[in-house]
Order: sequence, then C-alpha cells, then structure tokens
Amino acid sequence: MSGDRRVRRTRRMVQEALVALILEKGYEAVTVTDIIDRADVGRSTFYSHFTDKQDVLLSNLDELAFLHRAPASGSRELFAFSRPMFEHVREQERLVRALLGRRGGGPVHARGERLLADLVRDELLAAGARASAALDLLVVCVVGAFMGLLRAWVDGETAASPAELDAAFRAAVEPGVRAVLAGP
Repeated sequence: MSGDRRVRRTRRMVQEALVALILEKGYEAVTVTDIIDRADVGRSTFYSHFTDKQDVLLSNLDELAFLHRAPASGSRELFAFSRPMFEHVREQERLVRALLGRRGGGPVHARGERLLADLVRDELLAAGARASAALDLLVVCVVGAFMGLLRAWVDGETAASPAELDAAFRAAVEPGVRAVLAGP
C-alpha cells in the first residue's frame, strides 16, 4: 500500500508543478525539464508516470470529477450537472484557471468539451431525445453555451457566482432544448 501512496504523491507533485508553471508562464513555454525541476523528481521517475507534458496536463482532468458524473436517473431537471460544475470550478479555481484559462493548453479544452458533450448527450437521451444529427447539433450548442460562460469566469471577464452562471446557462439553453424534446 505504501507504494500506491508514493505513486499518488509523485503524480500529484508532477501535476501540481505543471499547474504552477502554466500559471506562471503558460502551457506552451513549459518544458518537461521545468516540470521535473519544480516537482523535484528524476527524469526516469517522470517518464515512469507520464509520457510527456500533455499527458500530465490531461491527467489533471481527473481532478475535475464532475465531468464524469452519470445523469441522475428519473430526474426531470435538465442539466442537473450545471450548478455543481460551476461550484466545483470555484472550489478548484487554481487548477481550472491553469487548465482552461488563457494560458492553459488546447488539448484540455478539446478533451473537456468532449467529456461534457458525452455528459450532455447522455442526459438528453435519458430525457427522451433520440440519437440523431439534430441531437448532435443540440449538444454542440449546449456545450458551447456552458463552456463560454465557464471561460468568461475563468478568464476574469465576469465575477458571477455559480448560481448566477447556472441561471444564465439555463435561461439561454433550456427553452430551446425543451422545445426540441417536445417534438413537432
């Protein structure tokens, strides 16, 4: 068990080193050597846990556990993930700013959007939507609205609370989504 603790500790130190470096100088400027030096681990130790800096970056998404939640079964509320996600983002502000902010890496944006799209699609299917090209477009719209609000907050363009962000998101997307779910 102590080996498992050491592995978790080492991975966490490397992940935290990358987050700190991204906040200081931006993802593109960070090198593996920078990460190794900041985390105070050996090169072979780094490569026994990660393949490159992008692997470290993407592994940080695991910290954002809200991207992996299953839709609540039987829930009539659309987008039940929204407010908890905004609250979690506030709690994990430093990590989210590094991952999704202006200085973060593009791979995280794309992967985060894919994870969110899967979550939204699953929720809409559970709410009665049928798999179709129209559903795919609806998912793109919902994810775009959510990510737009999230990025505005992360980049300091708004000081809205999680409740205010959730209300704005719902006001923007729920009427259209409900109309699509109701059908012609």
